[in-house]
Amino acid sequence: MRWVVTGANGMLGQDLVRRLASEHCEVVALGRADLDVTDEEAARAAVAGADVVVNCAAYTAVDAAESDEAAAFAVNGTGAAVLARAATGARLVQVSTDYVFDGAATSPYAEPATIAPRSAYGRTKAAGEWAARAEHPDALVVRTAWLYGAGGACFPKTIARVAAERGGLDVVDDQVGQPTWTADLADLIVRLVDAGAPAGTYHGTSSGKVSWHGFAQAVVASAGLDPAIIAPTTSEAFVRPAPRPAYSVLGHDALRAVGVEAIGPWDERWAAAAGEVLAG
Repeated sequence: MRWVVTGANGMLGQDLVRRLASEHCEVVALGRADLDVTDEEAARAAVAGADVVVNCAAYTAVDAAESDEAAAFAVNGTGAAVLARAATGARLVQVSTDYVFDGAATSPYAEPATIAPRSAYGRTKAAGEWAARAEHPDALVVRTAWLYGAGGACFPKTIARVAAERGGLDVVDDQVGQPTWTADLADLIVRLVDAGAPAGTYHGTSSGKVSWHGFAQAVVASAGLDPAIIAPTTSEAFVRPAPRPAYSVLGHDALRAVGVEAIGPWDERWAAAAGEVLAG
């Protein structure tokens, strides 16, 4: 099979390309310098002959998007539409985010739950979901959250470094979610495609839930530091331009319905990932 991966230089893109290469697939890895996803002609040429197209390309500067939503929309909305039109004849996977929800729930968001993004980033990713479905009826939309990996800057690397430098730090304990290893998400995407999963929306996150504070404590413990150096604080103490969802826990019923196993508990997956991620 011939896979085309956009956003191939990002954390997820790197792990997906590595996962596919291990299966001896033909992989075309396209970074930002290789493909402008808003260019219709370039996109058609890039995906010609592909069996599967996975769109990992995204504008992910959540706070910057608040003051430049047009730039975020160009990649997350227009880019998704362009790729969906270009990928005729291929299986399309559009990667999305928990930010399409309002973060006000108290139980895991089901795949069909009403979306209500509160940030510019969330609105542009919601537009990308809509475009993928509208332009490519066979698309798989895979929402994820709280990603970390060896191939780029991420929460665990920052926490481990800053905690070591300062001897401790404050981390919010009123935002809850599912830390997800990009290697696990890459594996899930491949398993979904291999299973011939029907078109629809799926949630690609670890199981269980934890606050940022709890995750930070797990990170510093893996780095050989005392978890007690991580003190709890509130979101009000760290006001940022874009609102963060207070509750980013996603349900996995759609995966179970098609016989695809969800990613395991976040703490078990972090234990498996920690050495590689912190070394990176």
